[in-house]
Amino acid sequence: MKLDKLLKSINAEKIIGKTDIEIENICADSRLVTKNSLFICLNGVDVDGHTFIRQAEFYGACAVVCEKQLDTALTQIIVKDSRSVMSELASVFFGLADKKLSVIGVVGTNGKTSTARIIYEILNKCDVKTALIGTLGTFYGKKFIEPTLTTPDPIELHKQFKEMVDNGIKVVVMEVSAHALYFDKIKGINFTAGVFTNFSQDHLDFFKNMEEYKSAKLKFFKEYDCKYVITNSDDEVGREISKISKNSISYGIENPADVFAIDIDEKLDGTNFVINLFDMIYNVNINLIGRFNVYNVMAAATTATLLGFKSDKIIKSINTIKSVSGRLEKVYDGKFSVFIDYAHTPDGLKKALMSLKNICRGRLFCVFGCGGNRDKGKRKKMGRISGEISDFSIITTDNPRYEEPMDIISEIEKGMLEVSKQYVLVQDRTDAIEYALKKVKENDMILIAGKGCENYQEILGIKRMYNDKDTVEELIRSNGL
Repeated sequence: MKLDKLLKSINAEKIIGKTDIEIENICADSRLVTKNSLFICLNGVDVDGHTFIRQAEFYGACAVVCEKQLDTALTQIIVKDSRSVMSELASVFFGLADKKLSVIGVVGTNGKTSTARIIYEILNKCDVKTALIGTLGTFYGKKFIEPTLTTPDPIELHKQFKEMVDNGIKVVVMEVSAHALYFDKIKGINFTAGVFTNFSQDHLDFFKNMEEYKSAKLKFFKEYDCKYVITNSDDEVGREISKISKNSISYGIENPADVFAIDIDEKLDGTNFVINLFDMIYNVNINLIGRFNVYNVMAAATTATLLGFKSDKIIKSINTIKSVSGRLEKVYDGKFSVFIDYAHTPDGLKKALMSLKNICRGRLFCVFGCGGNRDKGKRKKMGRISGEISDFSIITTDNPRYEEPMDIISEIEKGMLEVSKQYVLVQDRTDAIEYALKKVKENDMILIAGKGCENYQEILGIKRMYNDKDTVEELIRSNGL
């Protein structure tokens, strides 16, 4: 593609050099530069891409997008903000594939993965070729792409869009993270629907405070035009979104909503409830545990209905959906039960524990830790939550990254000590799970929280192979449980 054609999509402050040149690749990582690449210099949190211009030249770049004039013979496109133009350049380079798709964005602190997955399952069961992009990776047809970020960086994202169009995909359901919104990763994408799940504390290691974090979430609903906006009426931020969005539709349980649920019955093998779906009444029997999954299902059903699918078929599809990997997933069911969940926020842990507490006939055990080099303010709160709800807690290691594991565990313990002395500290995560498995009795439950289906544990910059589900299965086998 000619550079001058690419540049029609953006506003450049200054162009130095020829634009009638062929661009064969576009990238923002100098290590990925190949012959005739357009290299985009990003001023990152830790690294400034402008300092890699010599490496880009060496590997064959022919042009560069930058925020200041550089000492280079390459054609320079100087812009105010490289990040804000990257998504639009990527869209044009990959044939405006995003404009050929119906894109649904799911925004919120918790529930994004499950809600997006349920929408994806419904649409595919309604015979619409649908793709899914999120924390668990990218899925469409028989294709799976390993996850890197919840929302891929713009160049990778638009590359995936093109591959999806080439494979006949019509709809894409994608999780949209606060970081993606902050860094303008989805700029220029037109969303058919925007779904809001909820808002609670997370990512305060990056965002300065809750207000800044909330602003990142609200950016989606303020700056992106959606044909439909689906919001949670039981969430304060959800109600705020309803006020700023002209075309919002609400779902909820406690507060008035366009779509709502009543008669919720939580059981060990699933949840039953009655849904009022735009004045159509249905009995719903889902294979998903917990009240929070009622919200996820309502959000998905509301979205599918607004997209024009028949209510009967939507409900039939919902009733066949299996549990989402790593999201309150039952990984052992015998005399006692073991669940794993991705809950890594105070609100997420509370909801997961309360969901199990409501159906537990014995004692509830919680094995959990907190991530290193992340929001430290969560640790004490999560300790207190587990102490209040669980009958016994095993505080352990999550992904310590570059922090000392016992320092993290000690901060969690401070919250625990405020409400309970029913806990132990076991640094090694495998040992912690084994401790819980040996302590439980008939009808007890164990929640192993924080990692879900992650297949690694990050320690000192190295991702070592580890998986909670595999660990449980191996320990049960080796201990003859």
